Amino acid sequence: MSRHFVEGEKIDVGFDGKRCIHSRNCVLGHPEVFVPNTPGEWIHPDAGTVESIAMVAANCPSGAITYRRHDGGPQEAPPEVNLARLRENGPIAVNAEMRLADETVLRATLCRCGASQNKPFCDGSHNKSGFSATGEPASKESSALATRNGPLEVTPLPNGPLKVDGNLEIVTGTGRTVDRVTRAFLCRCGHSQNKPFCDGSHKAAGFVG
Repeated sequence: MSRHFVEGEKIDVGFDGKRCIHSRNCVLGHPEVFVPNTPGEWIHPDAGTVESIAMVAANCPSGAITYRRHDGGPQEAPPEVNLARLRENGPIAVNAEMRLADETVLRATLCRCGASQNKPFCDGSHNKSGFSATGEPASKESSALATRNGPLEVTPLPNGPLKVDGNLEIVTGTGRTVDRVTRAFLCRCGHSQNKPFCDGSHKAAGFVG
Protein backbone atom coordinates (compact mmCIF):
# COMPACT_ATOMS: atom_id res chain seq x y z
CA MET A 1 0.00 0.00 0.00
CA SER A 2 1.56 3.28 -1.12
CA ARG A 3 -1.26 5.55 0.08
CA HIS A 4 -0.21 8.53 2.19
CA PHE A 5 -2.75 10.41 4.32
CA VAL A 6 -2.49 14.10 5.15
CA GLU A 7 -4.45 14.81 8.31
CA GLY A 8 -6.79 17.76 8.65
CA GLU A 9 -9.09 19.03 11.36
CA LYS A 10 -12.30 17.71 9.79
CA ILE A 11 -11.04 15.49 7.00
CA ASP A 12 -7.90 13.52 6.08
CA VAL A 13 -6.93 13.30 2.42
CA GLY A 14 -5.24 10.18 1.10
CA PHE A 15 -3.09 10.03 -2.02
CA ASP A 16 -1.61 7.02 -3.81
CA GLY A 17 0.98 8.15 -6.35
CA LYS A 18 1.15 4.73 -8.01
CA ARG A 19 -2.54 4.90 -8.86
CA CYS A 20 -2.58 8.49 -10.13
CA ILE A 21 -3.10 8.99 -13.88
CA HIS A 22 -2.79 12.79 -13.65
CA SER A 23 -6.34 13.63 -14.69
CA ARG A 24 -5.73 16.90 -12.78
CA ASN A 25 -9.33 17.00 -11.53
CA CYS A 26 -7.99 17.71 -8.04
CA VAL A 27 -5.58 20.49 -9.00
CA LEU A 28 -7.98 22.23 -11.38
CA GLY A 29 -11.02 21.78 -9.17
CA HIS A 30 -9.51 22.96 -5.88
CA PRO A 31 -6.10 24.59 -6.36
CA GLU A 32 -6.20 25.91 -2.80
CA VAL A 33 -6.24 22.33 -1.44
CA PHE A 34 -4.02 20.60 -4.02
CA VAL A 35 -0.87 22.62 -4.72
CA PRO A 36 1.66 20.53 -6.67
CA ASN A 37 5.27 21.40 -7.48
CA THR A 38 5.82 23.25 -4.21
CA PRO A 39 8.27 22.53 -1.36
CA GLY A 40 6.88 20.38 1.43
CA GLU A 41 3.36 19.01 1.66
CA TRP A 42 1.22 19.68 -1.42
CA ILE A 43 -2.17 18.66 0.01
CA HIS A 44 -3.85 21.06 2.46
CA PRO A 45 -7.10 19.53 3.79
CA ASP A 46 -8.03 22.53 5.95
CA ALA A 47 -7.92 24.90 2.97
CA GLY A 48 -11.22 23.61 1.58
CA THR A 49 -14.60 22.46 2.81
CA VAL A 50 -15.19 18.82 3.68
CA GLU A 51 -17.90 18.49 1.03
CA SER A 52 -15.73 19.99 -1.72
CA ILE A 53 -12.85 17.63 -0.93
CA ALA A 54 -15.23 14.67 -0.89
CA MET A 55 -16.45 15.75 -4.33
CA VAL A 56 -12.89 15.91 -5.66
CA ALA A 57 -12.28 12.36 -4.45
CA ALA A 58 -15.51 11.15 -6.06
CA ASN A 59 -14.38 12.65 -9.37
CA CYS A 60 -10.91 11.07 -9.23
CA PRO A 61 -11.23 8.24 -11.78
CA SER A 62 -8.18 6.31 -10.59
CA GLY A 63 -9.01 6.28 -6.89
CA ALA A 64 -5.67 7.95 -6.15
CA ILE A 65 -7.49 10.52 -4.00
CA THR A 66 -9.50 9.24 -1.02
CA TYR A 67 -10.63 10.71 2.30
CA ARG A 68 -11.54 10.02 5.91
CA ARG A 69 -14.11 12.34 7.45
CA HIS A 70 -14.06 13.40 11.11
CA ASP A 71 -17.10 15.70 11.07
CA GLY A 72 -19.73 12.99 11.41
CA GLY A 73 -20.58 13.10 7.70
CA PRO A 74 -20.73 10.00 5.51
CA GLN A 75 -17.65 8.26 4.22
CA GLU A 76 -17.54 7.45 0.51
CA ALA A 77 -20.20 4.86 -0.33
CA PRO A 78 -20.31 2.34 -3.17
CA PRO A 79 -22.13 3.64 -6.27
CA GLU A 80 -25.75 2.83 -7.03
CA VAL A 81 -24.70 1.58 -10.47
CA ASN A 82 -21.44 -0.29 -11.13
CA LEU A 83 -19.84 1.34 -14.17
CA ALA A 84 -16.87 0.63 -16.41
CA ARG A 85 -16.25 3.69 -18.57
CA LEU A 86 -14.10 3.31 -21.70
CA ARG A 87 -11.59 6.08 -22.22
CA GLU A 88 -10.67 6.94 -25.81
CA ASN A 89 -7.23 5.45 -26.54
CA GLY A 90 -6.86 4.86 -22.81
CA PRO A 91 -7.82 2.76 -19.80
CA ILE A 92 -11.08 1.49 -18.37
CA ALA A 93 -12.28 3.61 -15.46
CA VAL A 94 -14.28 1.44 -13.05
CA ASN A 95 -16.50 2.73 -10.25
CA ALA A 96 -17.82 -0.11 -8.12
CA GLU A 97 -17.28 -1.84 -4.80
CA MET A 98 -14.59 -4.03 -6.33
CA ARG A 99 -12.22 -6.57 -4.92
CA LEU A 100 -8.96 -6.08 -6.78
CA ALA A 101 -5.30 -6.77 -6.01
CA ASP A 102 -6.10 -8.04 -2.50
CA GLU A 103 -7.98 -4.92 -1.43
CA THR A 104 -11.45 -3.46 -1.78
CA VAL A 105 -11.56 -0.20 -3.72
CA LEU A 106 -14.33 1.96 -5.14
CA ARG A 107 -12.53 3.48 -8.13
CA ALA A 108 -9.71 2.36 -10.38
CA THR A 109 -8.35 2.98 -13.88
CA LEU A 110 -7.32 -0.35 -15.37
CA CYS A 111 -4.75 -0.75 -18.14
CA ARG A 112 -5.98 -1.99 -21.51
CA CYS A 113 -2.95 -1.08 -23.64
CA GLY A 114 -0.73 -3.83 -22.20
CA ALA A 115 2.21 -1.48 -21.60
CA SER A 116 1.66 -0.34 -18.00
CA GLN A 117 4.47 -1.05 -15.56
CA ASN A 118 1.90 -1.07 -12.75
CA LYS A 119 -0.56 -3.68 -14.04
CA PRO A 120 -3.47 -4.10 -13.62
CA PHE A 121 -3.57 -0.33 -13.05
CA CYS A 122 -2.96 2.30 -15.72
CA ASP A 123 0.25 4.30 -15.40
CA GLY A 124 -0.18 6.47 -18.50
CA SER A 125 1.93 4.24 -20.77
CA HIS A 126 -0.79 4.31 -23.44
CA ASN A 127 0.20 7.90 -24.19
CA LYS A 128 3.69 6.84 -25.29
CA SER A 129 2.89 3.45 -26.81
CA GLY A 130 0.55 4.80 -29.47
CA PHE A 131 -2.29 2.63 -28.18
CA SER A 132 -5.50 3.04 -30.16
CA ALA A 133 -8.91 1.94 -28.92
CA THR A 134 -12.20 3.68 -29.36
CA GLY A 135 -14.11 4.93 -26.39
CA GLU A 136 -17.31 4.56 -28.43
CA PRO A 137 -17.64 0.91 -29.53
CA ALA A 138 -20.95 -0.38 -30.87
CA SER A 139 -23.64 -1.28 -28.36
CA LYS A 140 -24.57 -4.91 -27.81
CA GLU A 141 -28.06 -6.17 -27.15
CA SER A 142 -28.43 -6.63 -23.42
CA SER A 143 -31.20 -6.80 -20.85
CA ALA A 144 -31.46 -4.53 -17.85
CA LEU A 145 -29.76 -6.02 -14.80
CA ALA A 146 -32.01 -7.03 -11.93
CA THR A 147 -29.45 -5.44 -9.59
CA ARG A 148 -27.13 -2.72 -10.81
CA ASN A 149 -24.68 -2.52 -7.92
CA GLY A 150 -23.13 -4.89 -5.40
CA PRO A 151 -19.66 -6.42 -4.99
CA LEU A 152 -17.51 -6.79 -8.09
CA GLU A 153 -14.65 -9.27 -8.27
CA VAL A 154 -11.91 -8.18 -10.71
CA THR A 155 -9.24 -10.79 -11.39
CA PRO A 156 -6.30 -10.25 -13.78
CA LEU A 157 -5.80 -13.69 -15.29
CA PRO A 158 -2.11 -14.59 -15.70
CA ASN A 159 -0.94 -13.37 -19.12
CA GLY A 160 -4.58 -12.91 -20.07
CA PRO A 161 -7.64 -10.70 -19.70
CA LEU A 162 -9.40 -9.18 -16.74
CA LYS A 163 -12.11 -11.51 -15.47
CA VAL A 164 -14.97 -9.53 -13.97
CA ASP A 165 -17.66 -11.20 -11.89
CA GLY A 166 -20.63 -9.18 -10.67
CA ASN A 167 -23.13 -6.67 -11.93
CA LEU A 168 -21.49 -4.23 -14.33
CA GLU A 169 -22.59 -1.78 -16.99
CA ILE A 170 -19.95 -1.02 -19.59
CA VAL A 171 -20.42 2.45 -21.04
CA THR A 172 -18.73 4.70 -23.57
CA GLY A 173 -16.95 7.91 -22.76
CA THR A 174 -20.20 9.77 -23.46
CA GLY A 175 -22.24 7.44 -21.24
CA ARG A 176 -23.93 5.26 -23.88
CA THR A 177 -24.39 1.68 -22.72
CA VAL A 178 -22.17 -0.84 -24.54
CA ASP A 179 -23.17 -3.94 -22.55
CA ARG A 180 -24.65 -5.10 -19.26
CA VAL A 181 -22.95 -8.14 -17.80
CA THR A 182 -22.63 -10.30 -14.72
CA ARG A 183 -19.40 -11.84 -16.05
CA ALA A 184 -17.01 -10.50 -18.65
CA PHE A 185 -13.47 -10.99 -19.90
CA LEU A 186 -11.94 -7.62 -20.77
CA CYS A 187 -8.87 -7.18 -22.96
CA ARG A 188 -5.76 -5.90 -21.22
CA CYS A 189 -3.11 -6.86 -23.80
CA GLY A 190 -4.13 -4.15 -26.27
CA HIS A 191 -4.46 -6.50 -29.27
CA SER A 192 -8.08 -7.67 -29.22
CA GLN A 193 -10.07 -6.93 -32.37
CA ASN A 194 -13.20 -6.86 -30.22
CA LYS A 195 -12.22 -4.26 -27.61
CA PRO A 196 -13.08 -3.85 -24.81
CA PHE A 197 -13.64 -7.62 -24.76
CA CYS A 198 -10.97 -10.30 -24.98
CA ASP A 199 -10.81 -12.33 -28.21
CA GLY A 200 -7.79 -14.47 -27.30
CA SER A 201 -5.25 -12.23 -29.06
CA HIS A 202 -3.05 -12.14 -25.96
CA LYS A 203 -1.85 -15.66 -26.79
CA ALA A 204 -0.47 -14.78 -30.22
CA ALA A 205 0.84 -11.45 -28.96
CA GLY A 206 2.83 -13.12 -26.18
CA PHE A 207 1.30 -10.81 -23.58
CA VAL A 208 2.87 -11.06 -20.14
CA GLY A 209 1.16 -9.59 -17.13
